[in-house]
Amino acid sequence: MASRKPSSSPAGIHYRVEAADLHAHLFRVTLTIARPASRQRVSLPVWIPGSYLIREFSRHLQGLQARQGQRSPPVQQLDKCTWHIDASPEEPLTLNYEVYAFDPSVRTAWLDSQRGFFNGTSLCLRVEDQCDEPHVLELVSSPALRGWQVATGLTPHKVNARGFGTWLAADYDELADCPVEMGRFWRGEFTAGGVPHQLVVAGAADSFDRARLLADTQTICEAALRFWHGRPGGGARLATRPPMRSYLFLLNVVDDNYGGLEHRNSTALIASRKDLPRLGEARQTDGYTTLLGLISHEYFHTWNVKRLRPAEFARYDYTQENYTGLLWFFEGFTSYYDDLLLRRAGLIDDAAYLKLLNKTLNQVAQTPGRAIQSVAQASFDAWVKYYRQDENTANATVSYYTKGALVALCLDLTLRQEGQATLDDVMRALWQRCKAGPMTEADLAAVLQALGGRSYHRELAHWVHGTRELPLRDLLQAHGVAVHEDPAQLAQRLGLRVTETGGSVQVKTVLRDGAAEQAGLAAGDEWLGVEVGGQAWRLARLDELPLYAGSHKTVGVIAARDRRLLRLRLNLPAASVTWRLALQDAAQARPWLAARD
Repeated sequence: MASRKPSSSPAGIHYRVEAADLHAHLFRVTLTIARPASRQRVSLPVWIPGSYLIREFSRHLQGLQARQGQRSPPVQQLDKCTWHIDASPEEPLTLNYEVYAFDPSVRTAWLDSQRGFFNGTSLCLRVEDQCDEPHVLELVSSPALRGWQVATGLTPHKVNARGFGTWLAADYDELADCPVEMGRFWRGEFTAGGVPHQLVVAGAADSFDRARLLADTQTICEAALRFWHGRPGGGARLATRPPMRSYLFLLNVVDDNYGGLEHRNSTALIASRKDLPRLGEARQTDGYTTLLGLISHEYFHTWNVKRLRPAEFARYDYTQENYTGLLWFFEGFTSYYDDLLLRRAGLIDDAAYLKLLNKTLNQVAQTPGRAIQSVAQASFDAWVKYYRQDENTANATVSYYTKGALVALCLDLTLRQEGQATLDDVMRALWQRCKAGPMTEADLAAVLQALGGRSYHRELAHWVHGTRELPLRDLLQAHGVAVHEDPAQLAQRLGLRVTETGGSVQVKTVLRDGAAEQAGLAAGDEWLGVEVGGQAWRLARLDELPLYAGSHKTVGVIAARDRRLLRLRLNLPAASVTWRLALQDAAQARPWLAARD
């Protein structure tokens, strides 16, 4: 038997990634398998954890070829994302391929003359039966990348001052969970809870207030670390160690976008350039508050979904959907705490927090699908419904983010009202009970009962698995928050959502059982005009309708559908209301809104 050739790589799985063509947006990947199987299979994930949609990353992979010694074994494709190579186990197998990268989202990969970014799930083929072995990622510099730097949560092995070189991952899961940012970016550093943190910002204008964003991000991290690891009664030192040795924020700012994706020791964020804080500007814009909420949300996921996670996610299956009915907990409860921690950290005041909560309340209230789909069903259906929204989504579904956040609010305020515990206590107890690992709904029910002194089966059945309205008004008022009713906006009264551009009113969504649906309007219609009292008027904006309708209770609608003109009769509904929250008793609300631990 011939002896194996020694490998210069510190691991048996080695990926060499090059920016092959910036203008064609192509990465070139060379995968070397030091000890291949005789019938070696490789595959590319079809989804990325944290984003529950089959995205078929293999559609961007091209030119896959194999080489072993002096021969080029054929590559046989078995299905949409899996390939087979007949190889000799006695010598390394090398695969070469390219990946097209021109998706600006945080979920996939991007490459142009200004910036490179990728997740391992988009670029790195999985070597089947060797996924638990150490993996090496080698990032190659070139003259075209002059001045570029690298940032990633992987462990550095042999890297230069700019970060190019080899990085280590314990296994494929870690490689897939550490995105890579490349380019000319700004980098800031701070320490929170004894953990070094880095903030990388790409694409910012010179007006960007770096010091303010860095300081506010540190404040958010310290609040989250106190939440999960703080000592009872406070204190600067943490009671338990955080789960990560370091943490990295990767923020890409663009003209107009928003989103984030959590990872074990990092997060990839995208936000609008105009939402960054500006030098010399002291006020806090709504856009900047939204950005801070995004940072808070993704950082909270370090504990809630990356460690404490659905039992179904104990081991990811990258080849197909991974179903769980618990996204209402992992995304919804994280959505509850993201803004609440901003308030507790002092980055927003009570009024600003209640404004954000008010928005969530009205979003759910204006979703007819909340009476059709439970939030547990919404979690399970995420793969086919949440990420594939259409004109009927609001009528048939409810968001596990927003409804889940309100479930968390109701549980928290109920626990506080009964005086035995808080939801903060429940979250920390779950962390301990599940040993920062897989959990089930039964774990949550058990902790609620142990800390709350009674069973919460009824609440979980009605609020999570049922479609009953949540007792929000009573619980908020019991905690010092007044609930006022204001007249609803015209679109809400009519039961539709529109877009208005260039003097055209386009119907985007028609809500179930509303006046617009009863009149016969449909998504995609262009609302051209109204007929009232024998006159016809061109409608350029929806808010012109009351001007022309006057005191009439019924108007004619002139609409275009597939270039056909339609005349419809619209009965104008009576006034409806939206909620407006206001702080009524600050002392009563303080234990909830201003808690420090």
